[in-house]
Amino acid sequence: MTDMAASVARFAAMGTRVELHLFGCDDPAPLAAAKAAILSVEDALTIHRPSPATALNDALSSGGSAVVDDPLLFAALVQVDALWRETGGLFDPSLGDWSSLTMDRNGRRVSTSRPLALDFGGFGKGYALDHAVVALRAMGVSSALLSAGESSIAVLGPHPLGGGWPLAVPHPEDEGAWLVELELQDASLSISSTTGAGAAKPGRAAMVRPADGAIVAAPATAVAAAATGAEAEALSTALLVANPAARNRLRAAAPDSRFLFPHAAPVGAERALEPTA
Repeated sequence: MTDMAASVARFAAMGTRVELHLFGCDDPAPLAAAKAAILSVEDALTIHRPSPATALNDALSSGGSAVVDDPLLFAALVQVDALWRETGGLFDPSLGDWSSLTMDRNGRRVSTSRPLALDFGGFGKGYALDHAVVALRAMGVSSALLSAGESSIAVLGPHPLGGGWPLAVPHPEDEGAWLVELELQDASLSISSTTGAGAAKPGRAAMVRPADGAIVAAPATAVAAAATGAEAEALSTALLVANPAARNRLRAAAPDSRFLFPHAAPVGAERALEPTA
């Protein structure tokens, strides 16, 4: 092993392309552990094939209740509940019905007072990267960049050349133009947009405002950095669907790490994305 040794894994998961870049490490075991952590989260949260999440949705769709045996799913529900509260209900994977859901954390029972279904699409990638970071830390990895579809990014430790990781967020429609540059260390980044190639991806669900069920169609991109991928995902979603007053409150809490770019406004500069070492 050398300080500049590197290893890379690329694979499909969570409905997107995942890339894991480890530095100072040429042992294949940490990559395997991180990949396994991501696939375990996918197995627990996916609604595109039978899973613990679909079993829970079957129970909740009739206004019933269920005991959640899967630890990853139950931990996700607890975290989503905290993020729903943190964002004032703007992040809501039940599309406005989260307030009807109750959790008995001791008995791990989840109940709802009216029919609902959960979709972890706006949360799962960041949550999966969080678990991959935990797996890498446990195996002694001290420098890594993890990406899920380039809209969810986690960085572990310092850049291999020292300092933070320089990340630039590109304009989704103007090739070569960027929206914002950030320097992160031991943090995560999430990008949510109503326009561009990602938003036009086949099967991509529309962005919906939980308060009234309205589709958010105005061309804009939200960017959020946070200590965890799950929080960053929730915040970027919340910023995109929030009304101006709520958005200003969210931004005021961390103005250097939470951004909303309406695409009628000018971009930062003519410069390409620079997310790597």
